[in-house]
Amino acid sequence: MADHQEASVTLPSAPASVPAARAYVANVLAEWGLGEGEEAADTVRLIVSELATNAVQHTLGESPTFTVDIRLDHDGRLEIGVTDSHPRHPRRLCAAAHQDNGRGLVIIGCLAAESGGEVFVTPTADGGKTVGIALPWTVPVR
Repeated sequence: MADHQEASVTLPSAPASVPAARAYVANVLAEWGLGEGEEAADTVRLIVSELATNAVQHTLGESPTFTVDIRLDHDGRLEIGVTDSHPRHPRRLCAAAHQDNGRGLVIIGCLAAESGGEVFVTPTADGGKTVGIALPWTVPVR
């Protein structure tokens, strides 16, 4: 058996791709043993929603697609990254209580920390970036 499992999907940078990314990740994680309704699955789906939303909203039309990569190491680490070709790295915004947006990275950071994980940003060779999370995996790997 390999020392890790991987899955990937590339989607258009459009609002309809956010639920598609979330569903894709949920299906992959279910195949790997993390079922719907489990708290960790809900956390990951919310994180993916925020990452995908950021990739769609903040690339300003400069990234026609984004890619969701999922990697599960058999030593207990789940990584999910969303890669786009826009060069600007994300930053936390000071969102006022009445604003509808601006909290994505804060939400992602809080959820990752509560799960014992971390958020990362990695530049890509083509000038874009991957924004993602690394979390401990507590479910037996299938």
